[in-house]
Amino acid sequence: MAGCSSATAVDDLSTVPLVALNMTVRKQLSLYLNPRNMVAADWTMVAEAMGFSYLEITNYQTVPNPTERVLEDWQACSTEATVGHLLSILENVERKDVVEDLRPLMEEDVRKYKESLKKRAVRPLQVPEVDSCIPRTPERSGLTLGDDPEGSPELFDAFICYCKSDITFVHEMIRELEQTDHRLKLCVFDRNVLPGSCVWTITSELIEKRCKRMVVVISDEYIESDACDFQTKFALSLSPGARNKRLIPVVYKSMTKQFPRILSFLTVCDYTNQYTKTWFWERLAKALSLP
Repeated sequence: MAGCSSATAVDDLSTVPLVALNMTVRKQLSLYLNPRNMVAADWTMVAEAMGFSYLEITNYQTVPNPTERVLEDWQACSTEATVGHLLSILENVERKDVVEDLRPLMEEDVRKYKESLKKRAVRPLQVPEVDSCIPRTPERSGLTLGDDPEGSPELFDAFICYCKSDITFVHEMIRELEQTDHRLKLCVFDRNVLPGSCVWTITSELIEKRCKRMVVVISDEYIESDACDFQTKFALSLSPGARNKRLIPVVYKSMTKQFPRILSFLTVCDYTNQYTKTWFWERLAKALSLP
């Protein structure tokens, strides 16, 4: 019966993306798997089961925390990166000790993750007497300045993920991409989004259904932002392995903190490189103009 219960638990988590696991669980996994062990499977066997090549695994040996890096890269590049699949891999490499110790923590993370999704998806209740009798489209209406309640929702070429402290560069981005021959249409939260609705619901709707791509403005402040972290991970979950070039990281000033590993597999638009700065806006505009 215990084996059946374990299998059921894994099956229940098979559709939950790995992004649901927070840093506490990831650190615990690293404590279990980082040490090279002659009598138990370590991170190398887990990475092999995830599909990483011998050369990739060899390169991971040079990083300070290989388990953390493997989880991040698997999460970013594979559609199979789910909590349930991770538990199955740990059981298959006979690390049931890790599964038994960490499953409760993982299930708690999954519970919180699902609750957050429900909160972002829920719509406010409306009294029938004051609710509009106009038929609504599947898209939520009245989110942005350009929404027509009786027509189609406003669409954009790109959602701009940024911190408040980086708004000056966002203004420059608007000038270079919207007010030039590029004629692109950017979704800038503080400019385009109407007040009064749940932030998480709005951003999810815009990123998934209203914007073709997302530009991520990377800075030290970005790394500390919970809102930017959510937006980035949500967009990554819609485009595993960057199959449709949905995310475009942009660095516009020097940083003191480490570049986000979750985005390290993507080609970066670097505004700080004086040798390529001349081509910066043309390259970015071209990437955002792709079908």
